[in-house]
Amino acid sequence: MSNCSDKSTSRSGCCGGGNPSQDKINPSSSSDVHDSVKDYYGKQLQGSDDLKTSACTTGPAATPPYIRQAIGEVHDEVAGRYYGCGLVVPEMLEGTSVLDLGSGAGRDCFVVSKLVGETGQVIGVDMTEEQLEVARKYIEYHREKFGFSKANVAFRQGYLEKLDEAGLEDGTFDVIISNCVINLVPDKEAVLKESYRVLRDGGELYFSDVYASEQVSDELRRDAVLWGECLSGALYWEELVSLAKKVGFSAPRLVRAAPISMKSDDLNAKLGSLRFVSATYRLVKVPESAVVASKEECATYDGSAANSPAELEFDHCISFPAEKAVAVSADVSAILHSSRFSKFMKFSARPCCKKVQESDDLNPFTLADSSPSQPGGGCCPAPADSAGASEGCPPVKRPCC
Repeated sequence: MSNCSDKSTSRSGCCGGGNPSQDKINPSSSSDVHDSVKDYYGKQLQGSDDLKTSACTTGPAATPPYIRQAIGEVHDEVAGRYYGCGLVVPEMLEGTSVLDLGSGAGRDCFVVSKLVGETGQVIGVDMTEEQLEVARKYIEYHREKFGFSKANVAFRQGYLEKLDEAGLEDGTFDVIISNCVINLVPDKEAVLKESYRVLRDGGELYFSDVYASEQVSDELRRDAVLWGECLSGALYWEELVSLAKKVGFSAPRLVRAAPISMKSDDLNAKLGSLRFVSATYRLVKVPESAVVASKEECATYDGSAANSPAELEFDHCISFPAEKAVAVSADVSAILHSSRFSKFMKFSARPCCKKVQESDDLNPFTLADSSPSQPGGGCCPAPADSAGASEGCPPVKRPCC
């Protein structure tokens, strides 16, 4: 772990010493940002305890037991170098091909490798050699731990904006995950474009990242330490919505959000009114044919997905209880029909009385500031004596047919 006596690697933001000029970077220079981030995560940080904010260690309030079990089987050295800000393990992973953008020491890769099973595949891409060395060291350990006959995970060095240079071909992956990394990349649009390219039709980018309540100032964007802490490069959340549309993804679906706390009064003073949250979104590569054919309808989960017999979560407002019809919008219908959700769903016409379950609020700060609520579901889920809807979700009509 780094400490203040190590003046060779410390910056003034860490220990109050060092050359102030080293704390400033050019946020418009990809090489400047890459070099600064690689130094921060490859040399300065030896573990999550070295971080100065909770941005890169914010986790979900509740983790499903099967995921907790998989996390508990990850080697301690790998787990100790975890710098994520959310849970990036979506449902229905068995047999899928998964790409982890910014895989670091490999914690999420190894968790997912257990869940995809021997018929699945996981590839992690990271630009920091020191992190990749740790990840590669434990490939065989996790193969044996999970009882696989051969390893199903591999790691490649590369930049998220240039996945082609890492040898990743078009239409290769079912799912892309990323955990608190896209904020570290100066060209977010390029990352989304590359993600879209390597996904199969119906594939999804399921990722957690840090978002700002407003545009981050130029002065803060030049702060190297705050880049490493996942703050200076954070998108204003509305920018994600516009970038997703520009690249061709479906409208983002907000899954969960949590506030980020700072560990020092000095940092709070520097940030002023600027706030940050960690948020998990899913973006789906919906083919045009599915968009054209989509319509409002009812979708019923059959309860057969591994580890999710009772319910499938879709976003913060919509979930699919087993064997209960949920009225969905045309946009959600297009996603369900074109993605891996389709093999677990039955579709039927939506009676006129059934209110579509939907939320247009993509603001993660609204969700992070609200009391936790369970996603609602069902064509007519409210009891007869209730106007009913889950907190944060639109009201639904009472049963009427």
